[in-house]
Amino acid sequence: MPVHDTIAAVDLGSNSFRLQVARVVENQIYPLDSMKETARLAAGLTPDNFLDDESQLRALTCLKRFGEYLRGLPNHAVRVVGTNTFRLAKNTSVFLKKAEDALGFPIEVIAGREEARLIYLGVAHCMPLSQDNRLVVDIGGGSTECVIGEGLEPFQMESLHMGCVSYSKRFFGDGKITEYAMQQAEFAARMELQKIRFEFSSGNWQEAIGSSGTARALADLLQQNDWRSEGITAEGLAKLRSMLLKAGECKRLYTLGLKPDRIPILPGGFAIMSAVFTELNIQHMSITRAALKEGVLYDLLGRLNHQIPD
Repeated sequence: MPVHDTIAAVDLGSNSFRLQVARVVENQIYPLDSMKETARLAAGLTPDNFLDDESQLRALTCLKRFGEYLRGLPNHAVRVVGTNTFRLAKNTSVFLKKAEDALGFPIEVIAGREEARLIYLGVAHCMPLSQDNRLVVDIGGGSTECVIGEGLEPFQMESLHMGCVSYSKRFFGDGKITEYAMQQAEFAARMELQKIRFEFSSGNWQEAIGSSGTARALADLLQQNDWRSEGITAEGLAKLRSMLLKAGECKRLYTLGLKPDRIPILPGGFAIMSAVFTELNIQHMSITRAALKEGVLYDLLGRLNHQIPD
């Protein structure tokens, strides 16, 4: 591998599509440019799990822009991963061909546990090394990944069928935030978490870390309201829950200072995070900006250096 090289990762998430280009110098990754588009792919899944035409068009338009940006990079220097909605959609094979033509690079639909592994890899590389076991929780648009690891190595990985887009569509589709809807969403998330509660409860780790947009948005809200100076706490979530119910509908949340595209999917993301804190007995969660795309970059670097077999 050349001393100086450029690599890129593309994360085709169920809510956002993200691109990260980085320079590799002496086996170190230095971020260059990034792009993010809110494709909201999970919102386009029909009740029988077909990806509708409107969401496909949004995605293809975004992928064409990404493709223009990546033009000139060789295939081996770019890794593109599709996540939960690609896994769920019954017409993925047809859509995948159109998506690859628009982007100009092959797309790999990864399994949930592989997504969890890559998320942990990205988080671990971008945080100070620690001897403690770390729990990483990533609430995406269509799935939630939970990982426990030590150092750079994950040893417990799960992917659950719940995400901020799918839960907001399912429980808050009319834009109303009621006590009943919130209870139903939290109960559904807690039932999902029952599957992993024993392996992921607080006795198995010393530090909890949240990655991706939902965790960052919730932490920002707590800080703006002086309910927490850093990260997310159980006490802060309880106060935020009351605030959301008092607002009563999503359109009243636009004054909170969050990005407009985050507001419609905030209730579903909150319900999942609330259930995660309850079921896994979390009191405090730190926040990181690193997530899947960073993990894809480090994994790609390892493959290029023949550290990870194809």
